[in-house]
Amino acid sequence: MTDEGMPTIAIFYGSSTGNTQEAAEKIQQELGDFVSHVADVVDSDPEELSKYDILLLGVSTWNIGEMQEDWESFIPNMSGLNLSGKKVAFFAMGDQAGYPDNFLDAMGQLWKAVKELGNPELVGVWPTEGYEFDASEGLFDENNFVGLGLDEENQSDMHDERISAWLVKVLMDCKLIPA
Repeated sequence: MTDEGMPTIAIFYGSSTGNTQEAAEKIQQELGDFVSHVADVVDSDPEELSKYDILLLGVSTWNIGEMQEDWESFIPNMSGLNLSGKKVAFFAMGDQAGYPDNFLDAMGQLWKAVKELGNPELVGVWPTEGYEFDASEGLFDENNFVGLGLDEENQSDMHDERISAWLVKVLMDCKLIPA
């Protein structure tokens, strides 16, 4: 928490082509001064995650359900972190048309790894409505993803609207704005 009692928010992402970085930057722009820190995990120490109250984690799914390479090497170094009491939200890139059988798998894999670190609170669960895919490890339940799904290849025109609506949900879930 900051001196004013506002929780600190950090965005950590991994990006191979720049699409996840671009989404992280849009999120940072929307949140403005609410964001304390933005970093690519390739340039980060896992300990940094424990410094913030709310973590917005961005990842992309590669090949056939694989984790983005920077996260793949970052996750093992997270062991021993205690994220209990933290709120965690996910945003992820995937291709629902090209890879309908593993759309947003990396987001689910990242949540699985993060929730083992002291069971932080998941916020920003996002509806599956408006997406067409067959299977995903990124599902929270049959109607929701664990976080925001973004599809640069097929629905890039929906990014801004989805990011704005998701951030409202995250802020409501964190009780920073009224529900």
